Amino acid sequence: MSRQKTATRSVKVLVAKLGLDGHDRGALVLCRAFRDAGMEVIYSGLFATPKRIAQIAEDEDVDAVAMSLLNGAHGTLFPRVVKEMRKKGMDDVLIVGGGVIPEADHAHLVKSGVDHVFGPGTPLPAIISHINTGVAKLREF
Repeated sequence: MSRQKTATRSVKVLVAKLGLDGHDRGALVLCRAFRDAGMEVIYSGLFATPKRIAQIAEDEDVDAVAMSLLNGAHGTLFPRVVKEMRKKGMDDVLIVGGGVIPEADHAHLVKSGVDHVFGPGTPLPAIISHINTGVAKLREF
């Protein structure tokens, strides 16, 4: 049964490592920072497919998906995650991405449905604030 997405419950976020990217240190730092900020955190583990991320997001009834990718496949994999989630009707889930992603690729990713792209060195409080604000806006509808 799906949990009710209300303003009173904590934000539940899925930290997702996609494709063949085996570098998870940054994702694990995000998991800890989100947890320390009072969020409920689900971690996908390494080498997840877009379908798997969408399935975890649905099964866990998350408020947000934070994708991390460092291997250059963001232009393909991030939009596929968005597509898989939309196929499941999950329009009320905030989707963000981050990693070593060229600034020139940000507009394409946002156009594909990624709410925001965070680059290397983004302060953790900025990411947390963006997710909290984005989820609060989605909960208003």
